[in-house]
Amino acid sequence: MTNDLVAHLSLLLEPDATRVVIRPFVPAEDEPEFATAGCTRAQRIANRILALDPAAVAKELDGVVADLSDHHRDVKQVLLRRFHDINGLKIAATAVTDDQAHLIGAYFSEEYAFEATALFNPSIAPAPDQTGVPAGALRFILALRGVGEGHVSSITFRTGILMADNAITVDPASKRAVSPRIKLIPGGAPDDPGVRLFCEGSHDLSETVIFPVTDRQRHGIEDLRLVRFIDDDGNATYLGTYTAFSGSDTREEMLRTTDFKQIDLTALGGGAVKPKGMALFPRKIAGKYVMLGRQDHENIWLLTSDELYRWDGGTKLVTPRWPWEFIQMGNCGSPIEIDEGWLVITHGVGAVRNYCIGACLLAKDDPSKVLARSTSPLIRPDAAERYGYVPNVVYSCGALVHGRVLLLPYAIADNVTTFATVQLDALLAAMS
Repeated sequence: MTNDLVAHLSLLLEPDATRVVIRPFVPAEDEPEFATAGCTRAQRIANRILALDPAAVAKELDGVVADLSDHHRDVKQVLLRRFHDINGLKIAATAVTDDQAHLIGAYFSEEYAFEATALFNPSIAPAPDQTGVPAGALRFILALRGVGEGHVSSITFRTGILMADNAITVDPASKRAVSPRIKLIPGGAPDDPGVRLFCEGSHDLSETVIFPVTDRQRHGIEDLRLVRFIDDDGNATYLGTYTAFSGSDTREEMLRTTDFKQIDLTALGGGAVKPKGMALFPRKIAGKYVMLGRQDHENIWLLTSDELYRWDGGTKLVTPRWPWEFIQMGNCGSPIEIDEGWLVITHGVGAVRNYCIGACLLAKDDPSKVLARSTSPLIRPDAAERYGYVPNVVYSCGALVHGRVLLLPYAIADNVTTFATVQLDALLAAMS
């Protein structure tokens, strides 16, 4: 297999430091030796604001709103929501004017450039709404990992269209981002809640940003593997496994939505959910949910479960065979159902920690059977795609097939995202 199979597109998605979201900010509390009896640092900040006369409050608030309005929608609503988040929790519950509430909310908020450093590790799925798409074309949703200050990862989105001639367009990202309204929901345990995000204020999907909310996510939400899952009743739900990083520990969690206006984030349970890189099949097989994973950090494993949110056990499925995958293998997103079986885009790690992209084919009725594998990489780091934030890495978290064409978005050097297309028949013919 050679790179002659792959058509590389010139489109490049790069990080943009001007894309910012308003997120909660809590000033560090006093060190014990400097603590003020009966008054926290947060309370002292609130007290200073409450001591301002109404004209001074209005002046400060007008300046804040003016500064933020170019990059954010519904600024006052976001600030008021933040005030209600802390009133009675971080500060003593108190009656305030609307202007005081907004200004207190501003002092406990911050702008965060969620994709200032990198925009990479994309996954892709058909969009829920295909209205107005030209004949033979497909509208898609692209989910990407954005990295900002502190190397903290968030999920950001783009939309685009794959045309009948295999050309693609990606819609320009909005210059505004919208902070979702956050509600805790039952999760894996009483002290480990899930999160429901309400993104009603977004005018297009690129304005939606999913940033870490819980303690288990506080250092990053990484590598969403998005899939359009078809339920037993024929309805579609968008599901996506991702890695939550606390700063010291990782685990797999799941995103769930039908419309990207209300999004649930919930922990997965069971003994198989600690490693990174789990990817869900897009439907049940033989009445069970099916997942790929990398439970031993080296091989691709196959897992089945009666419950979507609990995963145990598993069996080894694909092991390193060729030099470009001697260190480890993993999936590059959810398996794709085609006439011939389940197409799995894989990654392999070889010498000098080079990450390459390959593929394998699993039997449709029994995905524990490997029918064929690529013997050489589809895509490997070359002279033009070798250097960046993390050298020698090409990586994807998901692809799709439309007609008989594979559309493969992938990241270069953990920094930027580009695209390639592969004729499906040629790919299958080259596998063995």
